[in-house]
Amino acid sequence: MRLRLLSALVAALLIVPATAGAAERLVIKGGGFGHGVGMSQYGAMGQAQLGRNYRQILGHYYAQTAIQKLSSIPTVRVLLQGGRSKVTFTGAAQAGDRRLQPGKAYSVVVSGGGVALRSSTGRKLKAFAAPLRVVGPRGNPVRLSGGPMSGQYRGALELRPARLGGLNVVNAVDLESYVRGVVAKESPSSWPIEALKAQAIAARTYAITTNKPGEGFDHYPDTRSQVYAGVAGETPSTDAAVAGTRSEVVTHGGRPVVTYFFSTSGGRTENVEFGFGGGLPKPWLKSVEDPYDKVSPRHRWDFSFTPGQAKAKLGSLVKGSLKEIKVVQRGVSPRVVKAEVIGSNGTTTVDGATLRREFGLYDSWAYFTIVGAQAKADDEEGDEQSAGPPARAANAASDLERSGTISGRVRPAERGTEVLIQRRNDAGRWTTEVRTHVGKRGRFNAHVARGGVYRAFVKGIASPITRLR
Repeated sequence: MRLRLLSALVAALLIVPATAGAAERLVIKGGGFGHGVGMSQYGAMGQAQLGRNYRQILGHYYAQTAIQKLSSIPTVRVLLQGGRSKVTFTGAAQAGDRRLQPGKAYSVVVSGGGVALRSSTGRKLKAFAAPLRVVGPRGNPVRLSGGPMSGQYRGALELRPARLGGLNVVNAVDLESYVRGVVAKESPSSWPIEALKAQAIAARTYAITTNKPGEGFDHYPDTRSQVYAGVAGETPSTDAAVAGTRSEVVTHGGRPVVTYFFSTSGGRTENVEFGFGGGLPKPWLKSVEDPYDKVSPRHRWDFSFTPGQAKAKLGSLVKGSLKEIKVVQRGVSPRVVKAEVIGSNGTTTVDGATLRREFGLYDSWAYFTIVGAQAKADDEEGDEQSAGPPARAANAASDLERSGTISGRVRPAERGTEVLIQRRNDAGRWTTEVRTHVGKRGRFNAHVARGGVYRAFVKGIASPITRLR
């Protein structure tokens, strides 16, 4: 029985092809997390750890600016929910001119061109023209029930029919209370106080410079504007940061300016015209060196795809099979401004934001490399890429003794780029067997003296493995 099994195993080994098919991999290496324009939040944290105060932090990211106080505190209107068939709340003392009991629940529905207030049992209490304004007793928050933005909110809830049906729920709140609900959702409350102060001022300034009125609100509660959670977003440390910078905003030429911010710069921020395609240059939104965010988990990252996976990600952007992604323009930082998706049937020009979105990258700071390798034994015929000693008879050596060629291609790669041909040893570690260089059209080949599992390693990127046997 053992003899028959052994014979079958030997026969199976003898019919395994000596050459593994060429395999390629697209490796995307990059840095940063976000659009790259303005203040890096992790960079602000790193600067605070070095002892810099919030004025120094903001001055680093927003060039030629000053910190000034607002003469008055405006109201901010945030869309909490849209198109709701019914809105339920508790903790309210008044709805329009109708006094309510804070301990009871009430609901509002669309009624004609306005809204109708109902009791907890569904009894209609009164009809109102829109918007209906709901407030708590003595300035206490009102609790909104149901939906993803359920929770307590300071100021007032304003309810009105939505253009596409249902009700819009808007939180009309003073700027300082709004910022209290933002800071801890944008920067961890455990961060140094000076970083939180910088975040508070950036959030406050952003709120008053990006409001776009429409359907009764001027901000969203998420990354379309800033992440806002009402009372649930308030913490002692971030409240202290807001109070310690009350009414302070970033100005240029005496006027508040848009203060974009994002998670991680990767080492350098970007000019606004390159970070947001088609945007106009702004003197306070220029690229700056930012070596302070190395603690970020997204300071450096990489993704890996097979050619099939990459084509599926890019979809119709690839004409035919994917050959290469060639970057033709970068910003002041290495972020991609323009690139070409080169396929076997043509080329598509794209911007960095498109590549980031389609591949699911953290940032457009990215380098795209396709690398592949294949092994071919010396006793195989027709290997035009092989370079080395003459082939030996198939039965003249064991798999380990068999010599051959590891060849492949790197795209893009400059001619002369070093390629390490590495072999996996018995301990599972990769050791360099031979060094070679990229030649014409990104191709390389190198002779190896023994069989085994190999890979090409170039520019810090490993090809898929290939076996010489």
